[in-house]
Amino acid sequence: MTQSNSSNQGPKLVTVFGGSGFVGRHVVRALVKRGYRICVACRRPDLAGHLQPLGNVGQIHCVQANLRYRWSIDRAVEGADVVINLVGILAEGGKQKFDSLQARGAGWVAEAATIAGAKMIQMSAIGADLDSDASYLRTKALGEQLVREAAADAIIMRPSIVFGPEDDFFNRFGAMARLAPVLPLIGGGQTKLQPVYVGDVAEAIALAVDGKVAPGTVLELGGPEVLTFKACLEKMLAIIERSRGFISLPFGIAKAIGGMAQYAPGAPITPDQVEMLKTDNVVSASAENTSNTLEGLGITPQSIGSILPNYMVRYRKHGQFEANRGL
Repeated sequence: MTQSNSSNQGPKLVTVFGGSGFVGRHVVRALVKRGYRICVACRRPDLAGHLQPLGNVGQIHCVQANLRYRWSIDRAVEGADVVINLVGILAEGGKQKFDSLQARGAGWVAEAATIAGAKMIQMSAIGADLDSDASYLRTKALGEQLVREAAADAIIMRPSIVFGPEDDFFNRFGAMARLAPVLPLIGGGQTKLQPVYVGDVAEAIALAVDGKVAPGTVLELGGPEVLTFKACLEKMLAIIERSRGFISLPFGIAKAIGGMAQYAPGAPITPDQVEMLKTDNVVSASAENTSNTLEGLGITPQSIGSILPNYMVRYRKHGQFEANRGL
């Protein structure tokens, strides 16, 4: 086993797979504040320039890596003290498949981290289940299993729906509310969610890098409110000051619509996402009982109401004007 040598080179080196993405940029920011050196491993380093201003000169560097190619993973973890895998997709497209990225790729990252003598942190999802009918959740669970086989002491983070400035949930429905007179309620909109702020997720991961999380721990990360799908949309509409009706779509009809729309660029829904909405996405009682939560880490989770107004202003009726005024 190759041992890391950060003691001879200064601050620890942290390799972040998927570091240029939505959650990744917040994780990088949290690590930069702590003084770590960061290697951002992503498919398109040329599109990761937005990360450089977050740190000092030389503190952040990017390397090309693709979880479909093991050699690129091995190269990215060379010299790392900690390896974080944030790679995930909400829908398949082209060569980007659930199995290759969220399952096999996660296992390869853990294997490479173990060989490098690095600590492993894997981001999964609440609801990950080997028996799930949703490919996303099934491959997240398989990824956890493969990570554990390669690195028994890996730390697993399972967030609920993550929200923040670049999220795929509130931004999607906010954009829809600008144009559509009604918003869809998949399965009647009664699925329970526990939206968690991306900054809180990043802080939890950073604390794990700091050594504040016991090896082998599985944490479930949720926000301060458990809300139905419908309640989430109602809160969003109140914040963007738009009045919209709702139309209930039974799961079967929503799945059929997703089946037709899934191959279109920026598809609003896929059959797999409909399948995920059949199950509540909230922190389990077992995680709460063992304090394997944000609160257990000493993090007070941010609410939707305290964060959404900061970035959903663009969807208000006069959003662009107000944004230009800094409101």
